[in-house]
Amino acid sequence: MSRIGKLPVTIPAGVTVDVKDNVVTVKGPKGKLSRAINPEMTVEMNAGKLEVKRPSEEKKYKALHGLYRALINNMVVGVSQGFRKELELVGVGYRVSNAGQILDFSLGYSHNILLQLPEEIKVETKSERNKNPLIILESCDKELIGLVCAKIRSFRKPEPYKGKGIRFVGEVVRRKSGKSASAK
Repeated sequence: MSRIGKLPVTIPAGVTVDVKDNVVTVKGPKGKLSRAINPEMTVEMNAGKLEVKRPSEEKKYKALHGLYRALINNMVVGVSQGFRKELELVGVGYRVSNAGQILDFSLGYSHNILLQLPEEIKVETKSERNKNPLIILESCDKELIGLVCAKIRSFRKPEPYKGKGIRFVGEVVRRKSGKSASAK
């Protein structure tokens, strides 16, 4: 059995789960999410816990077993607690501001970069004196917030020589020594 797949998903108070026609719908205080699952996989509700079952021991079903259990668990956690990601801009002159759902980046290019965020994501930007600008993203959908973070990070990935770029708060960037350190 899959170690992750065989774990039951506990449903917290205030969250309702509905399984109908291979579509799992989860409603909670933070929002509503739904996902279609493979028709060969079954989702059963037992005493406030959700269990994902597979039809056989084939490699394909073993992979889907753990995947769907993890996706359903992320949906339950998302609608009950939500997900939060923080990004910081490291570099001289790097700035970010938001007007509603539109982020405006100034990252050293000849033009500013504008990014329209989906409505499901709440955004907040902070720019304090002598601190790196921050972008705080909150959503109930883990997959969506991860995609948006990857898109934002792709504008200026952290480079290994000076460490400049967009990175997650607390992320450690491996630094390289320049060419002067190796020449002798």
